[in-house]
Amino acid sequence: MTTVAVDTGLEHDARAEIADGLSHLLADTYTLYLRTHNYHWNVVGPMFQTLHELFERQYLELAGAVDVIAERIRALGHLSPGSYHEFLVLTAIREDRDHPEALEMLRRLLRGHETVVKTARRLFPIAEKAGDQPTMDLLARRMQLHEKTAWALRSLLA
Repeated sequence: MTTVAVDTGLEHDARAEIADGLSHLLADTYTLYLRTHNYHWNVVGPMFQTLHELFERQYLELAGAVDVIAERIRALGHLSPGSYHEFLVLTAIREDRDHPEALEMLRRLLRGHETVVKTARRLFPIAEKAGDQPTMDLLARRMQLHEKTAWALRSLLA
């Protein structure tokens, strides 16, 4: 694959470190997307309609987020991970090995959103030190969205 040098004012090593952190964020986000979509398909019980619609809104938002994160990695001059194997290695969110009940789905989604926030938060000072404002903006928007979603999920569990 032919590459053209990236010359946007960010040092090569900083771009590599940021792209690596974004790859972890991408893997967490994609894994959470898959979990949320799975729960949308498989939720049952008295809260079916509410949760089915909630999970749909959430997985659609996550689907858009994976594209934004992957494209930022590419803008930094690196390849984005894009296989199940790569995501499995990079993610901090473990895949489900069972079929949880509705309330457990909410708990697991809550933990997933909090995990994504922590992954983004760890990367923020690295992007800040490098002066990578576009990545800092992306991270701030992701943290805000995931914190708000976690709050909504906590409210459902209260």
